[in-house]
Amino acid sequence: MIPKKIRTIEEMGEFGLIDHLTSGFVNRQESTHIGVGDDAAVIDHGTYVQVITTDLLLEGVHFDLVYTPLKHLGYKAVVINLSDVYAMNAAPRQITVSLGISGKFSVESLEEFYAGVKLACEKFNVDLVGGDTSGSMTGLVITVTAIGTALKEELTLRSKALNNQLICVTGNLGAAFMGLKILEREKQLHSEDPDFQPELSGYDYILERYLKPEPRVDVLLALKEAGMVPAAMIDISDGLASELLHICKASECGCQVYDERIPMAEETKETAGEFQMEPMVAALHGGED
Repeated sequence: MIPKKIRTIEEMGEFGLIDHLTSGFVNRQESTHIGVGDDAAVIDHGTYVQVITTDLLLEGVHFDLVYTPLKHLGYKAVVINLSDVYAMNAAPRQITVSLGISGKFSVESLEEFYAGVKLACEKFNVDLVGGDTSGSMTGLVITVTAIGTALKEELTLRSKALNNQLICVTGNLGAAFMGLKILEREKQLHSEDPDFQPELSGYDYILERYLKPEPRVDVLLALKEAGMVPAAMIDISDGLASELLHICKASECGCQVYDERIPMAEETKETAGEFQMEPMVAALHGGED
């Protein structure tokens, strides 16, 4: 008997793994309009729909507390979930926040984290309605769930793109990735020389794009005022290239991108040059934009 080949997660990739693990599930409830496969699940309530999305953030994988202030982290943990709700052309209403906390954290440090959560709730008019806390043996674990609502006719999915439609982005790309590159460089230099003082002046814009991202609610409001409903939308969390592939796969179509038309800030291009890196790599594959 030929032994069954053991596949690694690395071979399948994150999204291949998700597709594989969820392929055997079927929706049993009539109210489940969209399950796995978009920025958020969609629950049908008749005249309106409810969208639900969850993100898991792990210390050492998704964030580094060496250079990430806890208040910024609390804010960012919320807004990256709200961005998924906005990508469905929906309005966020509530969030839950769950934490796995190791013994190195004080009450005061967690107060800093929740100050960031509170700031995001106030800015985007959402309510914190629940969550959970537990001890952790591996640092800080964060899970945020965001819940929103939309009118049925305004809901925007990944699967509705059509041939000959324009691909648009709501801002310049690659800045967040280059901000991360700067922080990682300064961390490495400090680890090699404890007396080294990080030099971050001149990088304010790209650092803010990484540490304190902002969902483009203004664009959605402008579209609504103009009476326009996008055919398809997606949150650019993993880079433009992979997100376009998600839309193309869901919509069963192809796309053509003109790299000279991809918007990038001068700070992004200049910083990429410092790393002898092609700026387009950051724009297409950097993510967190």
